[in-house]
Amino acid sequence: MAIQNSLEIARSGNGYYDDDGRAKRTGTVWSAVSHIITAVIGAGVLSLAWSTSQLGYIAGPTFLFFCAIVTCITSFLLSDCYRTLDLTGNRNYNYMDAVRNYLGYKRTVLAGFLQYLSLYGICIAYVITTATCLRAILKSNCYHKEGHQAPCNYGDTMYMILFGLVQIIMSFIPDLHNMAWLSVVAAIMSFTYSSIGLGLGIKTVLENGRIMGSLTGVPASNIVDKLWLVFQAIGDIAFAYPYTVVLLEIQDTLESPSENKTMKKASTISILITTFFYLCCGCFGYAAFGNQTPGNLLTGFGFYEPYWLIDFANACIIVHLIGGYQIFSQPIYGAFERWCSKKYPNSGFVNNFYQMKLPRLPTFQLNVFRLCFRTAYVVSTTGLALLFPYFNQILGVLGAITFWPLAIYFPVEMHFVQRNIEPWSRKWIVFRTFSFICFLVSLFGLIASLEGIISQKLS
Repeated sequence: MAIQNSLEIARSGNGYYDDDGRAKRTGTVWSAVSHIITAVIGAGVLSLAWSTSQLGYIAGPTFLFFCAIVTCITSFLLSDCYRTLDLTGNRNYNYMDAVRNYLGYKRTVLAGFLQYLSLYGICIAYVITTATCLRAILKSNCYHKEGHQAPCNYGDTMYMILFGLVQIIMSFIPDLHNMAWLSVVAAIMSFTYSSIGLGLGIKTVLENGRIMGSLTGVPASNIVDKLWLVFQAIGDIAFAYPYTVVLLEIQDTLESPSENKTMKKASTISILITTFFYLCCGCFGYAAFGNQTPGNLLTGFGFYEPYWLIDFANACIIVHLIGGYQIFSQPIYGAFERWCSKKYPNSGFVNNFYQMKLPRLPTFQLNVFRLCFRTAYVVSTTGLALLFPYFNQILGVLGAITFWPLAIYFPVEMHFVQRNIEPWSRKWIVFRTFSFICFLVSLFGLIASLEGIISQKLS
């Protein structure tokens, strides 16, 4: 075991460093696509059938396309912010760096708070969702063996702790640049369980012999109830798309030069793939169940038969969430570790790496501070999930609060500064209108999320 300073770990040699002195980035379009799909296509894709059922066959797909276009526009704006447009071409390694350089310190504090709140909340939700999927597998097997009337009840605690232990191990991955393989696996899992949901939806439509549902969606007892459901569906779809909170971190893994061109291509490919799956799962799920469309498409097929296929789909969700947790945790890891390294440049605890070799495993670098911080982070998310197992409802509110500022407002404002857009020019008016429309969408989603939580508490 040998102690080495972190700056001495990088190998010397021509072509090993990028223009900023860091180890050469080797990310490609397809590694970026894997990261994006892992971040975007979450288990939430299975709720889009319910959203489509509330909006109907016209408004549902239309709003899906609208959100795809919005995400494409904002991802293009943000990818251009990776490098400054001056002669230096300095990099903004993450979202907060970009906001700091373009919009100043005060708005950086707000952006950082919202970004890390969103990332941390998603990680807690992933712990809860994983336990739900594990419980669903056990319940499905129990019903298959004991009969459909068997009392197959299982708790969450052990499965949340198990997921936390797995994430502590996965947190040994240094950064996003070193986890392309995990994103590829997670992206494949996303396609797999989405395809299973789609396939079962098509099968159910064929068995029914007709397409269920209507152009206007599920009818409600009165106009107020219908509006609440429509707002909630709009929020669910809107929050299923953006990945701006990790876009610049993903772009920072790409090979130089022309990172923004590579990122735009990756974003376009990812959004097209995502929209295709969203449309198929949403529309075929609604066509299969009509007014009885469930909140989770997989549960609409019951925990019964084909039980093995439902088990496999839930197992794919679990593997995807393992990778997704790391995608959303790595920006927090990196930001805090960089801050501590600058704050305590002479601290061996913070900056020294140890060469480690375990039996049957390749040699790796261990930093004690990194190990302690990342373990504490995983323990905190797991602990909060155990204390608040219904945090998913709160996440809807957090998503509504953070959607507009992070996905729309800051990218638009940075674009104004970067391109020196004159106030009240045609482009300024177009982007201001675009931002305001997205603000209304976010507001509708927030209102619906709050109403849903209040209604659940009162019921």
